[in-house]
Amino acid sequence: MYKIKVNDKFNFDVDTKGESILLNNKPLDVSIRDFGSNLSHIIYNNKSFNTEIVEINKIEKFCVIKVNGNRYKIDIEDQFEQLLKQMGLDKLVLNKVAEIKAPMPGLVLAIKVSEGEEVKKGDNLLVLEAMKMENILKSPADGVINKILVKQNDKVEKNQILIQFK
Repeated sequence: MYKIKVNDKFNFDVDTKGESILLNNKPLDVSIRDFGSNLSHIIYNNKSFNTEIVEINKIEKFCVIKVNGNRYKIDIEDQFEQLLKQMGLDKLVLNKVAEIKAPMPGLVLAIKVSEGEEVKKGDNLLVLEAMKMENILKSPADGVINKILVKQNDKVEKNQILIQFK
C-alpha cells in the first residue's frame, strides 16, 4: 500500500490486487498507454488525460507530473516508511546532511564530485592534504551535491564549508 499526497493537499491510498489498481480500496477503471520518454495517455471516467513525468526525486521520495499541462507534485510513502513513521523511527532514517566542513586546515588536492551529482554514503567527495598526509573526505549519507565552495589547490581553514547538499 502506498500513501500518495498530491500538492500537499489531497491524500490517497493506492494498492494493487492482481492486475487491478485500487484507489482508496476501490478498483480503479483506467486505461493507460505508455509512449516512452516519460509520456503516457490515460482514459479515466471517459475522459482523456495526457501525462508527462517531469521530475523524480528518489531521495526525498516525490515526483512532479504534468496532466494536460497542469503540474502536480506527488509525495509517495511506501509500507516501510509508514511502518517506520508508526514506530517513531522515521526521523532517524532521514540522516540528511546539509554540508561538509573541513575537519582541519589544509590544501584541497582533488575534488571527486560535481554539482548536481547524486552520491551514496561512503562515496569519495574530495582529497584534503593536511600535515603532509592525504585525507579523503567521504559522504556521511546519501544525497545530492548542491554547491562546491572550493576549487583544487585552495587552502582551507578548519570548519570551513567545502560542499553543500540539496
